[in-house]
Amino acid sequence: MPTRPAARRVLVLGGARSGKSGFAERLLAEAPGPEPVTYAATAPRYPGDEEWAARIAHHRDRRPASWRTVETGEDPAALAALLRTAEGPVLADCMTLWLTAAMDTVEAWDEQAWTRGPAQGLLADLTRDLIAAYAGCGGTVVLVSNELGFGLVPTDPGTRRFRDELGRLNQALAAAADEVTLVVAGLPLRLK
Repeated sequence: MPTRPAARRVLVLGGARSGKSGFAERLLAEAPGPEPVTYAATAPRYPGDEEWAARIAHHRDRRPASWRTVETGEDPAALAALLRTAEGPVLADCMTLWLTAAMDTVEAWDEQAWTRGPAQGLLADLTRDLIAAYAGCGGTVVLVSNELGFGLVPTDPGTRRFRDELGRLNQALAAAADEVTLVVAGLPLRLK
């Protein structure tokens, strides 16, 4: 049974529907501390997408009522700011959605913006800021991220770029983490 991590920085990785979010939530929910958990919801809203809204509602409904939710999906810089100022433990779910929002914000999906525009530098700045905030956090932070490196090489440049950027982000977060767990088929495997 998970207990609140003694480590200050925890990274939980896994594939889609691997159980990574539930595992991360249990790390903080089953061993409550004196401060309430702040849940950083990194999912951007997609108006008109009912299936996406249902996914968000499912995540929201399974969290303890005592947790405070902060929506950061529309502003990727907001997560780093939250990590710098959080009073208690933070669970950020997930870095995959954070990167999606960050790439949307800087127009990194567009090949021309990426190769000839400011998108690379802007994304690098957002990523560096997030990693620095995570590495320097003053309390317990649990981050959740997808592991996409086990799949096929995507056929289009934007999706390849996303997969590569997420791989680099995960490596940097893992290097800054005190503890890294990979969740496969609901089973946690401690990596670090």
